[in-house]
Amino acid sequence: MSSWNPEQYERFRNERSKPFFDLLDMVTPIPGGRAIDLGCGTGELTKVMHERVGAKSTVGLDNSETMLERSREQAGRGLAFKLGTILRFRPRTPYDLVFSNAALQWVDEHESLFPKLAEAVAPGGQIAIQMPDNDTHVSHLVADALADEDPFLRVLGGPRTWPVLAPERYAEILDSLGFTDIEVVLRIYVHHLESRDSIVEWVKGTYLTYYKARLTEQEYEEFLKRYREGLYAALPDTRPVVYTYRRLLMHAVKAS
Repeated sequence: MSSWNPEQYERFRNERSKPFFDLLDMVTPIPGGRAIDLGCGTGELTKVMHERVGAKSTVGLDNSETMLERSREQAGRGLAFKLGTILRFRPRTPYDLVFSNAALQWVDEHESLFPKLAEAVAPGGQIAIQMPDNDTHVSHLVADALADEDPFLRVLGGPRTWPVLAPERYAEILDSLGFTDIEVVLRIYVHHLESRDSIVEWVKGTYLTYYKARLTEQEYEEFLKRYREGLYAALPDTRPVVYTYRRLLMHAVKAS
């Protein structure tokens, strides 16, 4: 069963959507073109992207059946959704826009992934990617430290390896793959949340899904209990609490 819960993920819809719109602002419209959204989730933002860029057809791809159940409400007028993984994404015909918002951080080996993504971009087409880069924040560090301790270490084999590279490396990779007009930006988003428990609820909808999928229900409840204790010990009890969040945004055009 998928560990993704649409309701949990969308509890912070406004905060999560701001980077999407910042990324979309970097994209040049493609009237009559073809686009794909890798890791489309519930599809609401995919529909916005589809309409804003003026694509004739857009596909939303996601590996979570739970998320895609919600996407059916958005389908139509050139927008379709399908189940699939980014790792197996190999289109026969390249796209005018390959777009991905907050998804590629779940895929390992970016050095080998990006050349495959580049093949999916048509000459003169665009690639636009946004990824969280917040693994050094205490909200992530506490979870990883727990994963490195028994009894969780015996089950998990250790904390998750974070695949996101340095901003400069993505610029180098895109340049080597024949892209021009390369823009790679690191942005710090500042969120004022109600309390420290809001951070727990935020991370339950994203980062902790990796651990939830690999633990039994009982193990995960214990993991979550100890995670909350560790986070509370590391953060002052301010109301509201400031949650800073690093994100990488990148956009480039493939040479014709």
